[in-house]
Amino acid sequence: MNRMTKATGVILAVSMAAGLTACSGNDNGNNASSSPSAGASAGASGTEAAALDYTFGEGQTFHANSPVTYSMMFSDNEGYPYKKDWRLWSAITEKTNVSFDLTVVARAEYENQKSLLVNSGDAPFIIPKTYEESAYVAGGQIVPISDWVQYMPNYMKAVKEWNMEDDLKIKMQADGKYYVLPGLWEVAGGGYSFIIRKDVFEAAGVDVTGQEGNWTYEDFYEAMKKVKAHTGAKYVMSDRFKGDATLNIAAVQYGVTGGWGLSNGLVFDHDKQEFSFAETTDNFKVYVTYFNKLIKDGILDPESFTQDDDTAQAKFFKGDTFVINGNYQNLADMKAKMQVPNADLYMIVQPGGPKGKLQIEASRLENGVMISQNALKKLGKDKFIEMLRFVDWLWYSDEGQTLSLWGVEGETYTKDASGAIKLNPDITYNGLNPTATKKLNVDYGFGGGVFAYGGSKALKMSKMTDGEKDYNDRILKYREPRKLNPPIMATPDESEEMNLISKPLMDYVKTMTLKFITGQENIESGWSNYVAQAEANGSTRYTKMANDIFAKTKSTLGY
Repeated sequence: MNRMTKATGVILAVSMAAGLTACSGNDNGNNASSSPSAGASAGASGTEAAALDYTFGEGQTFHANSPVTYSMMFSDNEGYPYKKDWRLWSAITEKTNVSFDLTVVARAEYENQKSLLVNSGDAPFIIPKTYEESAYVAGGQIVPISDWVQYMPNYMKAVKEWNMEDDLKIKMQADGKYYVLPGLWEVAGGGYSFIIRKDVFEAAGVDVTGQEGNWTYEDFYEAMKKVKAHTGAKYVMSDRFKGDATLNIAAVQYGVTGGWGLSNGLVFDHDKQEFSFAETTDNFKVYVTYFNKLIKDGILDPESFTQDDDTAQAKFFKGDTFVINGNYQNLADMKAKMQVPNADLYMIVQPGGPKGKLQIEASRLENGVMISQNALKKLGKDKFIEMLRFVDWLWYSDEGQTLSLWGVEGETYTKDASGAIKLNPDITYNGLNPTATKKLNVDYGFGGGVFAYGGSKALKMSKMTDGEKDYNDRILKYREPRKLNPPIMATPDESEEMNLISKPLMDYVKTMTLKFITGQENIESGWSNYVAQAEANGSTRYTKMANDIFAKTKSTLGY
C-alpha cells in the first residue's frame, strides 16, 4: 500500500487489523428486535443470545467472539499526530475484539477527502468527525441512521434520559430522517468567551467578579475604557480567530448572526414561528455600531480581523493588550506562555445584550459519525447491526466514552473513593497536570477529537480544571438557556436553489460587516444602500423559501 505524505493531501491508508480480516457478508445469527430497548441492560438474552456471536447492551462491554475489523476514516490532528502504536488501539481491541482498517487523512484535508470518498462510493464503513452531513444525503451513499438507532441501546438510553429528542430535530433532513450519529452531551458546554487580565481590570477599578454576572456589552465597553485610561495602552483588546469567535458570541445577544455562526443570516422567532433575515434589521445595525465604537475609541485593535492567531496572542502575552477571545483550553495554554510576571488570567461569562443575558452554547450536540452504505452492502443486515452495536458501545456507553477520553484505569488514570477520575500525575491533558512530561493525546491517543466527544455531565466535568468548572457554573448561574432554531428541511432541489442565493448573499454581508465595523463604510450614510443590495442579492427571497419549507415540515418537527 502506498504511503503518501500528509503534505500531498492524499489519503494515507493504514491497516490497524490485528492480522485478521473479518466483516464478511455472511449473516450469522437472527435479526435483533426492532424495539428501541433491544439489548437493554441485560444485553442479548434467550434465543437471541444463542444466535449472536457477540455481546452488547446497556451496562455490558461489546465483545465479538471472533476478531472483527471495520474500515474507518481518521482525522489526523497535527497537534497530536497519529501513531500506530497508541495505547488507544490495543485498549479498544482488548475490550471488544475489534480493530480498525484506518484511512488516515490530515485534518486540513479531511473534509475534501471525505467528500471525494463518499461521492465516489469508496467511503470506509465508519466516518467520524462529521460536522455537516447535508451535502451527502442526496447522493445515497450514507445510511439514514435514524432508521437503525433502535439497535443501539446506549444511544437510545442517552436520548431518552437526557431528553435529546428536540436536539436531534436539528439534524433532520427533508425526508424526516437524520444521517449522522451526533455526539450527545447531557449538558451544554461553556464555549468561547473573553479571556481578560483580571489583575489589570481590577487595578483600573473594575470589580470583575462582582459585576460580570450583570454585564452587558455596553458595560464591558465601559470596563475596557477604564482599562485604557489606567494603562494608556494603544488598544485594550486585540482579538484572535480574525474576530470570528467574538462576532459569533456577541451576535447571540444582539439577535443576529455573525462570525463563525454567520450561516445563512436567518434567526427564528419562536412566538411568531417564522424566520427573518437578521442581517438587515435594526438589531444588526446596533450590533455593527457597537464594534465600530470599539474601533473608533481605540479599545479594539483593527488588526483583529486580519492578523493570524499567533500575532494576536503575542500582543497579549507581552502585556500590550488585556483582552482576547478563546475557550478554556486556550486559557490553560496561555497561562504557561505569559511573559508578564504574576499576570492573572480570567475567563468572564459572555456579556449580555439587547436580547437578554443568554447562554451562547444552546445545543448539546457535537460533531458525529456517519455510516457509509458500503457497510450495509458488504456486511449484510445482521453483521451491520453488530457493527452499529460496537459503535454504540464506543461512542455512547459510559465505559466506551471513558476509555476514549481517559484511557485505561490503572495505566493512565485512577479513581478516588468517590469514583472521581484522577489523571496520573506524570500525564497532562486539557490543563490538568500542566508540568507533566507525557501527554494523554500525543503519547497515548486518548482524549482525541475522533472518539472523545459526548457523555454525561460527570464525564464532561471530569476533564475540567477547577477553574473551568467554576466558569461553567457561572454560566449556568448568570445566563439563561435559549431555544434552538428548527432546521430548514429542504429537498435537494430546494437546497441547491437556496445555496445559489446564500453564498453570494452571505459573502456580501460578511464583507460589509467588516467594512462597517472597521469604519471603511459609514454605517449611517451607507445603511440604506446596504439593505437594498442585500435584498437585490436575494435576502427576501431566501427568507420566504425558508418559511415556506418550514410551513410544510413544521408538523414533522413538532411545531
